[in-house]
Amino acid sequence: MTSRKDFLSQQAPENYVAGLGRGATGFTTRSDLGPAREGPSEDQIKEALAKRAAQLGAPTPSAYGALERKEEENDDDERFQDPENEVGLFATGAYDRDDDEADRIYQDIDERMDRRRKARRETREKQEREDYEAKNPKIQQQFADLKRSLGSVTDEQWQNIPEVGDLTGKNRRAKQNLRQRFYAVPDSVIAGARNSTEFDTSVNDGAQTSASGADNVDGTMTNFADIGAARDKVLQVNLDKAAMGSADANSGSASTIDSKGYLTSLSKTELKSQNYDIGDVKRVESLLQSVIKTNSRHPPGYIALARLHELAGKPVKARDVMAQCCSLNPHSEDAWLESIRLNEGHNAKVIAAASVKENPQSTRLWTRATELETDQQSKKRVLRRALDLLPKSVVLWKQLVQLSADEGEARLLLSKACSEIPASIELHLALARIVETVDEARKVLNTCRRANPKNAEVWIAASRLEEQVGSKNTANIMKRAVQSLANENAMLKREEWIEQAEKCEEEGAILTGQNIIRETLSYSLDEDDDRKKLFMEDAQASISRGKYETARAIYAYILRIWPTSKSAWEASANLEKVHGKKEDLWNVLEKAVEAVPQADDLWIQYANEKYQSGDVDGARIVLGKAFNQSPSENIYLEAINLEARNGQIDQARDLLAQARQEAGTDRVWIKSVAFARTHDDNATALDLVTQALHLYPAQWKLWAQKAQIYSSQRLVPQAREAYATGTRACPTAIPLWVLLAQLEESQAGSVVKARSVLDRARAANPKHARLWLESVRLERRAGNLAAAKNLMARALQPSECHRSGALWAERIWHLEPRTQRKPLALEAVKAVEADATLFAVVARVFWAERKLEKAVTWFEKAVLVDSDCGDTWAWYWKFLGMHGSEEKRADVMEKLRLAEPRHGEIWAE
Repeated sequence: MTSRKDFLSQQAPENYVAGLGRGATGFTTRSDLGPAREGPSEDQIKEALAKRAAQLGAPTPSAYGALERKEEENDDDERFQDPENEVGLFATGAYDRDDDEADRIYQDIDERMDRRRKARRETREKQEREDYEAKNPKIQQQFADLKRSLGSVTDEQWQNIPEVGDLTGKNRRAKQNLRQRFYAVPDSVIAGARNSTEFDTSVNDGAQTSASGADNVDGTMTNFADIGAARDKVLQVNLDKAAMGSADANSGSASTIDSKGYLTSLSKTELKSQNYDIGDVKRVESLLQSVIKTNSRHPPGYIALARLHELAGKPVKARDVMAQCCSLNPHSEDAWLESIRLNEGHNAKVIAAASVKENPQSTRLWTRATELETDQQSKKRVLRRALDLLPKSVVLWKQLVQLSADEGEARLLLSKACSEIPASIELHLALARIVETVDEARKVLNTCRRANPKNAEVWIAASRLEEQVGSKNTANIMKRAVQSLANENAMLKREEWIEQAEKCEEEGAILTGQNIIRETLSYSLDEDDDRKKLFMEDAQASISRGKYETARAIYAYILRIWPTSKSAWEASANLEKVHGKKEDLWNVLEKAVEAVPQADDLWIQYANEKYQSGDVDGARIVLGKAFNQSPSENIYLEAINLEARNGQIDQARDLLAQARQEAGTDRVWIKSVAFARTHDDNATALDLVTQALHLYPAQWKLWAQKAQIYSSQRLVPQAREAYATGTRACPTAIPLWVLLAQLEESQAGSVVKARSVLDRARAANPKHARLWLESVRLERRAGNLAAAKNLMARALQPSECHRSGALWAERIWHLEPRTQRKPLALEAVKAVEADATLFAVVARVFWAERKLEKAVTWFEKAVLVDSDCGDTWAWYWKFLGMHGSEEKRADVMEKLRLAEPRHGEIWAE
């Protein structure tokens, strides 16, 4: 007989709930749960899991149901610790001076590394942002062209647009039933309908309202002129904001408040008594009375109350309030000063005497007491009395010296002041300016330098003194100054030294400023830093501030370290060209070509400057030296241009032949062909271009010249063949495609062929704005304005040429009505950001609307964005010819001469 229990007598399995399998559910009461008790411990859970695993024959799990694994001993990783709340070995260490110096060194290194990578990081972030915006355009940008096209929808088309609604059978029947319902109409509606047709014959006794007021009352009349003017003003403001760029995008928002400017504007507001209600004054007066009663030792409360009485036209009451304040607060400078201000004449002097008696150490009160005196002797007497009590006050000594009419007396006073206040640099410098001999001035400055070893201003004053007397010791003084200040750990920053040099230049101490730059420009910079770029930026910044001598000193320092730097020589020459003399420019260029003899650009610039000044022989001499140093194609071409400009045609032709033999580059051949065509020698030009194409078949300009020669002779098939061969040899040469299309349109008279040429060009060169522009212009010239607008819409898609200023300019000026130009210009400026062609068109839009100041502003922006675009200068000059003054035209002509523009669609032709 087995000892196993029957089924009903066996122990129920763990977690068994009776009836759960057949879907029965029950409830549990508090009596079932029993009293609250703690749950199983971790050891009990582990023991239960191990027992369960032994019954199932599985490996022993951990307390969390997984296999046995080693617990993490420390969850707090050191990587996530707060560096400002260290724990461990150095938790109790003291933060001393060495730690502070180490922190500053690491901070300087971090700043330097961040400055080195700043330009590349900003460029990368800008490129990523532009790529993202191009790939993910806003919905507003995607539908902008469609929204503008709604302006051409007629009223009939609007009426034919079906109403949006659910026209299913069920909803249609419900709506029809809803329309058949009837509602009770109030009597007021019926009465209003009855009275709407009546005529009122009564006369209104009230004041007559103006026409504009009547329009605004019932809203039945609208002043469209005012609405249009407001709209134009808003668009104009938006255009200005868009042109300023995205740097100031957050300024002017509701959450951006200039606290200083706000308070300044409040302080400048003049309050008039007649603008205030008497009740308001009394209410404020009661509040201020409660303030001074609550705290009688609070002078600002009395001052506010006195000014309120003054504002209300009660000066006597205001004086009484301040007298009470001074008696209760005898040591308040503000209270005494306010009381003196409210009184006049003898009363003010009496109050001032009482104030300095109560506050003998107050410089402000002594100064105010001095101002109350009318004659010089009385002022001096008050100041001497003040200096007896305040011998260390620099302000009082300065006032006493200023009152001295005799230079000897001023010298004695300054000597006394310097002995009393040896740390005052201002007094020592003033004394050094008025002493009789240079040795005495040096002695004063040496005394001041020993008393102030950490001040650079004394060293600069000593250098300026030596410069004034013509001494050559200025360089040594600045060298000693840098060494002394470095030993005292009191060196200024590079930017501060540059400011001191510019200050010296402004005050006429040119040599001292140059010495400051020479000794301090490289301070705190390592040799591995991009020093040259930083120095060039410093020079440009000084030029922008009008400090040209400082910029010259910086360029001289750069050229002393990098004597073969072509960019530095060009920048220095440009400075002399714009802001210097002709002789100085020649000296710089002479040194430049000696230092960098292989730089063709410097030789050419030197020769051009000689030629522009009228020295043709000097230009020939310069080019002769250039031939000896570097007989390159640039030198040859410059020599050819020089001879051609002076009418030496045969000599220029001989130079071209020599250049083709010795430096036969494609540019030389192109110049030779152009020279022959200029002198109507088409046969020679055709022969030369044929020879050149055998040598340089991939040069598209040669193919264009060959086709143009045929075109000038009315040989259209040969010209077409030359263009077609050129496009096959140079499929990416956009001008060839454009010239071929223009040939088909103008000479062959086939718009269809021209359109086909441009279509093939766009297929071979996608996303090219010039091809899209020519296609649009072709359709516009053919009178197909709808096709032109369609092409323009495709061209300005974000996936094509959305940032092309030329396309936007074409659309604004030629494809849109006049009323839509300004809103479209705003959108274009936001999309393109900076483009000379677009800015010139915006200026022409304002010009057409007779907004001349705005037109000048946008023309100036256009020439600043791209000074090499001749078309912009031409439009600007035409505008000034009609609306500009003689001075403005002369200024623009000088800028044009310096810019020397060489590009532009119309300018190049």
